[in-house]
Amino acid sequence: MVTNYPQRLTAAAGLANGQTAAAVLNRMVSRLGQVMCGFRGHDSVLHFEGKRVMMRCTSCGHDSPGWEVTGRAPRQRFAGDADRHALAPQRFTLRKTA
Repeated sequence: MVTNYPQRLTAAAGLANGQTAAAVLNRMVSRLGQVMCGFRGHDSVLHFEGKRVMMRCTSCGHDSPGWEVTGRAPRQRFAGDADRHALAPQRFTLRKTA
């Protein structure tokens, strides 16, 4: 998927590049969450972002490609009969039982 966000394409060498131990631990926990999602599947929920709708995993943050909500709404093709679709009150008949 093409995004406008800059992405790092290579893995860092570790603490030699100035990373702290907390950053390395954070990456390890995030990778562990991704591995767990690989075993049992993602916990996907519907996520809205601007004019875009997607499924996002609550555990690891994985996003589905999703779809954009732009353009016109569907148009009505037939007017229909309002009397036919009106709700009518239901009639109950009381019966005596022993």
